[in-house]
Amino acid sequence: MDPQDLKTSLGSGLLSFPVTPFGTDGAFNRPVYEAHVGWLSSYPAATLFAAGGTGEFFSLKPSEIPEIVQAAKASAGNVPIVAGCGYGTEIAVEIAQAAEKAGADGILLIPHYLIDAPQQGLYDHVKKVCDSIGIGVMVYNRDNSILQPDTLARLCDACPNLIGFKDGSGDIGLVRQVTAKMGDRLMYLGGMPTAELFAEAYLGAGFTTYSSAVFNFVPGLAIEFYDALRAGNRARCEEILNGFFYPFMEIRNRSKGYAVSAIKAGVRLQGFDVGPVRSPLTDLNEEEMGMMADLIAPYKK
Repeated sequence: MDPQDLKTSLGSGLLSFPVTPFGTDGAFNRPVYEAHVGWLSSYPAATLFAAGGTGEFFSLKPSEIPEIVQAAKASAGNVPIVAGCGYGTEIAVEIAQAAEKAGADGILLIPHYLIDAPQQGLYDHVKKVCDSIGIGVMVYNRDNSILQPDTLARLCDACPNLIGFKDGSGDIGLVRQVTAKMGDRLMYLGGMPTAELFAEAYLGAGFTTYSSAVFNFVPGLAIEFYDALRAGNRARCEEILNGFFYPFMEIRNRSKGYAVSAIKAGVRLQGFDVGPVRSPLTDLNEEEMGMMADLIAPYKK
């Protein structure tokens, strides 16, 4: 897909990151993944992200990513597929090129590994990845990878295939600077954990859309919230926040890493045998699984 066509698609609706299922042997379970992605694709998501953060990118071997991308492409119909990409520059280039070869329509460049870096280093990192492929690239401002507006502007001048900016920092002041400076040069994607909790604030800051992790297991509700937000139906948004998202947040906040683990638990409760999370994450305990089951009971497929 041409990067500009992907940019248009990304801005046209809700986005999501399918979980990555693992079998009893710990390996990628492709049949379950294809069944789950096929189910998600029956709902109006604009783009799906394979091997992204909710897909446990951080625990995958780089060699596993191309097959995950291929499986997503095989089961998603006409829905564009963006692949996760990251680590240090040389590894990120290899992942990006392998994802492009596997059929990915774009990549999301997840923060580099471990160490902080100056703005020039971040510029060099992003530019080298962009230059290595022809598909669209989105950068992810989060943790140790915070691109400042001037750096982002330089990258947009140098990299025609840089099409998107995702934010997981929660720094509304910074992201408003970015949207004001870059205008429609980029597509803006909210990327806070459980993005619906912050969606109204990000919409006000000029963000185009956001990624919904809960779309993995309550896609209908996720779409309903997205539509209500875009329609300015604040009463319905608050009803859904109070009835679902705030109780979900309480479960998610019970342990580090549950922003992913609770999503995978929800997918299992919807009947998809996606297996456990990989270490260093841990799965929900029995009590927490009961809480999740009660929460999603009204939305069982």
